[in-house]
Parts: sequence; C-alpha cells; structure tokens
Amino acid sequence: MNRTPQTLIAIVSTAIAIIAVSALGAFYFRSENRLREEAAAVSMAAALDEELRTAVAQVGLTAIDLGAAPSPEKVALGEALFYDKEISGNRDISCATCHHPLLHSGDGLALPFGTGARGLGTSRQIAVDRAFIPRNAPEIFNRGAPQWTTMFWDGRVTQEFDHFKSPAGDALPPGLESPLAVQAMFPPTSRDEMRGRAGDLCREKEGQPQVSNTFTVKTTAGGSEPAVEINEVALVDDSNLPEMWDILMARVMAIPEYRELFSAAYPDMPLSELGFEHAANAIAAYEIAAFSFDDSPWDRYLAGEDDAMTAKAKRGALLFYGEAGCSNCHSGILMTDQRYHNIAAPQFGPGKDSSGLDFGRYLQTGDPVDRFAFRTPPLRNVALTGPWLHNGAYASLEEVIQHHLSPADSLSAYQGEALSADLRETLRDNSAVVAGVLSTLDPLLAAPPELDRQQVAELLEFLNALSSPSAADLAYLVPESVPSGLPVAD
Repeated sequence: MNRTPQTLIAIVSTAIAIIAVSALGAFYFRSENRLREEAAAVSMAAALDEELRTAVAQVGLTAIDLGAAPSPEKVALGEALFYDKEISGNRDISCATCHHPLLHSGDGLALPFGTGARGLGTSRQIAVDRAFIPRNAPEIFNRGAPQWTTMFWDGRVTQEFDHFKSPAGDALPPGLESPLAVQAMFPPTSRDEMRGRAGDLCREKEGQPQVSNTFTVKTTAGGSEPAVEINEVALVDDSNLPEMWDILMARVMAIPEYRELFSAAYPDMPLSELGFEHAANAIAAYEIAAFSFDDSPWDRYLAGEDDAMTAKAKRGALLFYGEAGCSNCHSGILMTDQRYHNIAAPQFGPGKDSSGLDFGRYLQTGDPVDRFAFRTPPLRNVALTGPWLHNGAYASLEEVIQHHLSPADSLSAYQGEALSADLRETLRDNSAVVAGVLSTLDPLLAAPPELDRQQVAELLEFLNALSSPSAADLAYLVPESVPSGLPVAD
C-alpha cells in the first residue's frame, strides 16, 4: 500500500506520542512508588524514634552533667603533675603513662607495666624482675560527673554522702574534693605502679647521671662511679601512707615552678600548709577539664537531634535498653551502675595474692558472693578504649558482647590469642579455676539473651555511637615539658 508523506508523518507522530505517554506514565508510576517508599521510610524512622525515646524516658535518661568547671589555675597545676614523673618513686612514670591522651586516656595494654618500664603504650617494655600490674588501666573519661561515687575496679575508694572510704582509712587527709581526687592519692603509694622498691635508684634529671632501666646499679659517693639518688619514697613502711605523701609533696615543693603553680591554685593558703591532697585535687581538676565530653552521637540524640545516630545504632540502643539487657548493669547516664558483677572473666596475670588469682571485690568485703566480681565499667567512648574487661582480656568489642551472651562457654574456651606471650603463660584455665569462677557467676548472666548476627552488629553500632568526636584525637593535650625537667615523651 502506498502511503503519502503526510500519512507517514502522522503515523510517526502518533507513535512518538504513544511512546511519550507511556514514558510519562512510567515516570509518574516510578515517582509515585518512590514517594510511597520515602513516606514509608519516614514513617518507619518516626516509629523507631518514638520507640527509642519512650525507652529512654522509661529509664529516666537525661543529658550528662559534666560537673562544675575547675579553676584554670588548679587545672594548670594538675596538668603539670599529671605528666610529671617527679611524683613516682623512681622518677620514671607519671599518671599519663597509663592514662595517656594519645591512647584515649588508657595505655592500650591488657595489663600495664608500672615503675621500671620504659616506653608508651604497646611499645612499652617491662624491666627485668618487674611484674605486670594485675588490672587494666581504665579510661578516665567524664570522671567529673557528680554521679560518680566509686573508683578502682574493686571500688576500694567510695563516697558515702560527704565521707570517703579508702585504703588509708582514718589516715586519709581532709580536704579532698571528690572520689577522683581520692583515687589520685594512691597510685604513687603502690610499689608496683609508681613507688618502687627499697633500694631502687631514681631516674636521672637533666645534668644528672644516667641510671640503668632495671635500677639495680649500686654506686658510692666519692668513688669512681657517679653518685645517684636513692628512691626515698620506697624506703617508707608500706603502712605509712602519710609519710609517703609528705615525701612526695616535699619533692614537688622543692621545685620553684611548682611553688608558683601551687600559690596560684591555692592563693588563700600558705605553702607550708599544703599537702599531697591539694596535689590530688589539682590532678583531678585536670582530668575533669581534659577528658570530659558530651558531644557523642548518643549525647546529641538525647538532646533532641534525631539525625545524630543511624537507624542501625538506634536499633542497637533499643536492644541495649531492652532485649539484650545491657542496661541492667550499664545503667544511667554514666552507663554503669557502679556495682560489682562476676561476668566469668578469664584469670591471668600476676593476680592479687599468693594464689595468682584476682578475687576482685571480695578482697574488699570478704563476702564470698563477691568473689571474681568487678565494678561495671562505664561505656562512654568505649570503642576507643580497648582492650576490654578488668584485665584487658578481649581485643574487640564484638568478643566482649559474645562473652556476655555465653559466659560459661566463653570462659572455658578462652585461649588469650590476643595477649602477649608472657601473659598467655599466666592463663589459669584449669577446671578447678573455671569452676570457682563460675560458682559465683552473676545471676543476671544465668540466662543470657540469644542474639543473632544482625543484632550483635546493631549493638556494636550503638556502642560506636557513644564515642565523642572530640575525643578521637587528644594529642593537643600533651605538654612539651614539665616543671621537674624530666622527659614527657617516654
């Protein structure tokens, strides 16, 4: 059939029109589906937020109170003391060695190396004839929050109303301002942590002779070898804490710059009336100023910012405060009940007595029910602060979650693969030890929840949302020098 050009044009135009109408229809169909999907997503997000905010309201969570800001003068004094090895017996370790900004206020080790060691973090080397510290160096984030009433893994420092209980008993001086300040009184008195052993020699200062890392070099004044200073703090009887504090304070006050810093921090007190408790208050003030944060995604969500967390993290939060039962112990805005629980943590390290075991809270109370129980750790910035548990048993947060989901099996199977070889050698995994640990397992873990892989991933997402971006890089906190002239970097 012959068609005229006009007919062909009409046919083509009609076809184009049909195609255009079909394409337009498909476009509108896809757009309508997309709008439905977006509306459904918005509805699901709103429902998730409503459910989570209801859960938050039920447990009474509010924004964290960072506490009163300490005076700049006290913070400046505390900063110097925090990084200065002068307050250790051998002048070779500072507070910062185990609570370092570069290591997110910890030391990155399962168990710390105390006095006699050299280096920082995982490169730190233990000295000859020295032992591990029995417990992990905890992070120190947000310790200025007024809700804190306990310190140390076993709670040996506690606040009851306006009274402090501590290993010093009645010898604890008055005037300490917080449990954190009380805590700062004790590491310098511990032989393994900071004080050293009788006969140890002090580390050299600038212009003084080099001393062996093992501190076993003996020298005599007037001989051919240079004279070095004996560690006088280590000569004090272990029970005489006040004398140790007096010696440390005399050391510090012999340095002109410290006298100036103390005068600025305590302008209404004569220098002669200041004691180590004033140094401890200043150290606590610095820790509060340097390591307090309230800008994590979780903090922002609690403040009303719905988009601060991912949907996955929100589902993890619902598990945390619901089915998983994490908040039974990790409760409140600090995410710790500050109570003591036996979660069947493996036993390794030097232990706390001749048995080589660490009985935890039992060593403070003498109550058999407290055997192997340790204080619930707070979870703020938890993703930054491994390894985890009271002895750094696990190198990943997922392992920690899995342990809680099956504590008895986890304890029995624990091999300590992530531990250093010398720590693995101390692992006490025989059947008698395992049975002893499990005999006082916390009832809250008697029937742990069953979570699938997706739920564990959601919990992990929530735990990551507890990290403050401001805490990710704290290198700016480290000073270049300290008043004693001792090195800061190692």
